[in-house]
Amino acid sequence: MIEVGPVEETLSSRAAEAFRAFRAGRPDAIGTLVDLVTPILWHTARAQRLDREAAEDVVQTAWLTLVRSADSITDDQAVLQWLIVTTRREAWRVVKRSDRVEPRESLGDDAPTPEAERPEEMVLQGESQGRLWQHVAQLPEKCRALLRVIAFADRPDYAAVAHALSMPVGSIGPTRGRCLAKLRRQLEDDPRWGTA
Repeated sequence: MIEVGPVEETLSSRAAEAFRAFRAGRPDAIGTLVDLVTPILWHTARAQRLDREAAEDVVQTAWLTLVRSADSITDDQAVLQWLIVTTRREAWRVVKRSDRVEPRESLGDDAPTPEAERPEEMVLQGESQGRLWQHVAQLPEKCRALLRVIAFADRPDYAAVAHALSMPVGSIGPTRGRCLAKLRRQLEDDPRWGTA
């Protein structure tokens, strides 16, 4: 008898599971879906060169559209791709309507805010994260985009990441490795890194 190991859950399968639970009458499951997928939707919106406020509106619109259109999605496994495409189309619509493209903000604004217990910990974490994001901002655009998506996804689904970034699936791992190596070299060359 052949033993089959556990199947690794992907972002797509976890999103499908949460969506299935939502449609089965568990309204709390939409929160799980939002937590899972928002990082990749955020990147998708920001990749269209929207400012922070416009990107927030686009992502929120995608979620509202999903809730309104939940019954029209016949395959639960398609929900991740549906959300990415909806976000991209809404971002295009906003860019076209505004008739201008605004530069993206510093990556440091996109980093999650640490919740430290003491003020001195908050200051040290803030300085350290600020330096880290300064170095990330110096990486090539392809690296910044890839690291932003992978950094905020618990278990990134490479197929979804590849679709969102228009990259071949097979190049994500090697590209991530090269980008992290560049970042590591920059941090090692920074005398201020690790002193905070």
